[in-house]
Amino acid sequence: MASGGAASSAANVPATPVTPPASVVAALKRILKPLVRLLLHFQITFPYLSELLKSVYVDVAENELALDDKPQTDTRISLLTGVHRKDTRRLRGALKEGDVLPEVVSVGAQLVAKWVSDTAYLDSNDSPVALPLRGDGVSFEGLVLSVCKQDIRPRVVIDEWQRLGIASVSDGKISLNSDAFIPQSGIEEKAFYLGMNVADHLSAASKNIRMDTSPYFERCVYYEGLTDGSIAQLKAMSEVEAMALLKKLNKKSLELKAEQESAGATGSRRFNTGVYVFHEKQD
Repeated sequence: MASGGAASSAANVPATPVTPPASVVAALKRILKPLVRLLLHFQITFPYLSELLKSVYVDVAENELALDDKPQTDTRISLLTGVHRKDTRRLRGALKEGDVLPEVVSVGAQLVAKWVSDTAYLDSNDSPVALPLRGDGVSFEGLVLSVCKQDIRPRVVIDEWQRLGIASVSDGKISLNSDAFIPQSGIEEKAFYLGMNVADHLSAASKNIRMDTSPYFERCVYYEGLTDGSIAQLKAMSEVEAMALLKKLNKKSLELKAEQESAGATGSRRFNTGVYVFHEKQD
């Protein structure tokens, strides 16, 4: 078998196979189990996943593993990934599907962020007030116009939010149903957040285990042998405390963005902090 970077007759096979650490393989199996459950729920079979994995392998090798000042080639990508060269050629440059932010998410997230943070839209308890559709004071129309640069009618946003369970309308006023932008229905929106949040968490955790950057903050509280009553208390406490943290970070983010815009500064970095709660019956 060829060594180093030389290509062998089977260019789709890495020249120097590496046996991964058993602990990493065990972690991958644990990660993949809930993913496979999700795939089976949506009737995504192994052949479909296999083709999807090929495209992701090629995409990562193409965009993240290129040599400095050298064009990436089909042969090298095939060597790095184990994907056959003819498949590599077919998949390179393919359009990325699923990376486009749904409009209801991009606009909705900004609207909710301002509604739950800007004091003009909060009551004395710092809770978002119910807004009239339009008026001389604060209104839903004013909120939409303050955020949306494009031509989006407030009525369209309200109709979509009612469909998703984000807002309700009563006595001519619009009320926010959730403390954060969490659609109760609408697979497109839920799928977007699933992809973004799980990918970001996994990116942080994988960078930590590779130790190729300064560690990302990642901590958890884990206990076994708890009763249903204990779980209920911990769940309630987690939701209250976590939401308080997210609101605080959201308010600070808006303040920093406003400061940047006032100073004429532009940034190219994104930030994501998330909190999850999980519990299940032990075997």
